[in-house]
Amino acid sequence: MLDTFFRFIADMTGERHENFGAGDHRVAAAALLVHVMTVDGEVAPAELARLKAILSRGFALGAHDTERLIEAATDAENEAVDLTTFTGVLVRKLDEAERRRIVEMMWSLVLADGSAHEFEEAVVARAADLLGVADAGQRPAS
Repeated sequence: MLDTFFRFIADMTGERHENFGAGDHRVAAAALLVHVMTVDGEVAPAELARLKAILSRGFALGAHDTERLIEAATDAENEAVDLTTFTGVLVRKLDEAERRRIVEMMWSLVLADGSAHEFEEAVVARAADLLGVADAGQRPAS
């Protein structure tokens, strides 16, 4: 509970308290999300809002740190050659249940604007396969 309070205070004062370094699984996960959000060439406001909500809740981050994570993830995604850059980090650092959660985050983001583009579906399916949770790569039932 105190952690939440201190994060709130840090966000209000603009203090940075999270370090998003190379090899951080949060950056790898966020980069996958940024990739799936941008792969269709459009970023709907609903998608950006969902990305922020997913990262904030999923990694217990305040608004300021969520923005910083998105910046770090966007930079990493722009420099990456392929999805294995991120999925490799996640396979090494997360157990199967946590990797499934990342795929669920991806689906939540894909469906944020009400439709799933075939490129988005393909990225999620490929990421799920690389994460070793291929069965999670199927589009969830509505």
